[in-house]
Amino acid sequence: MAAVPVLEVRGLSKRFAERRGRDPSSWVIKDLSFTVNDGEFLTIIGPSGSGKTTLLNMLAQIDTASGGELFFQSQAAPIDDPKSLKPGLSRKIGYVTQEDNLLPWRTTLQNVLFPLLVQRRLDSETRARAESLILAVGLAGFENHYPHELSGGMRKRASLIRTLVYDPPVILMDEPFGALDAETRAQLQDDLLRLWSLGRKTIVFVTHDIAEAIALGDRTLVLSRSPARIAGEHANTIPRPRDIRGIMTHPQFAVLYQRIRGQVQ
Repeated sequence: MAAVPVLEVRGLSKRFAERRGRDPSSWVIKDLSFTVNDGEFLTIIGPSGSGKTTLLNMLAQIDTASGGELFFQSQAAPIDDPKSLKPGLSRKIGYVTQEDNLLPWRTTLQNVLFPLLVQRRLDSETRARAESLILAVGLAGFENHYPHELSGGMRKRASLIRTLVYDPPVILMDEPFGALDAETRAQLQDDLLRLWSLGRKTIVFVTHDIAEAIALGDRTLVLSRSPARIAGEHANTIPRPRDIRGIMTHPQFAVLYQRIRGQVQ
């Protein structure tokens, strides 16, 4: 018996409201369908303006869709009425955006603990989990530093574990490492894969970088230009654990890279 997908997107479409100077008939996403399996690391890549962030916003229940269906663990989720949306589906979906969005008046530890505080789940057990995550990403010793006292990479690490700390089964990530230098980015990719391997969360990771999509993912979806559709789907059989810095030398890397590059229009 086939496993039930944790996320299923059926015919999802998005058209923005008419505004002056914008074609009211234009669609950002049109009839987009795919599934995400439990524990899968799915990467999504596509040209600029193909609706990648819009797609994640709809999956995260912070934006409505114009049509289609969305299922979480076989249960239909609301998509078309702003009043019926459930941002994060009651803590089942975490969202790491392009910006770290750390609260500047809170320390690193306070920022990481903030979701637990809001959810009224902060106790000795969840605090211990937060402290273990801080240690795992190399932020030990910086617990009492404020965001402006941290490097860009440190802020990204704090943002990542702030989502991991409340343990959502699905995590959406929108180009979280895009603005960082190459070395910091590679280290954060390593950190992410290590943390993912420990908990095997389901991750949907949007990127514009083909090498990053291959280095991280079990499978890569390629989106076409707007209106977005699936232009390609590529299984990644490069063995894990992966050497992020040396993955480009793996014989399967070049083949995958060329196939994906040929579909990114």
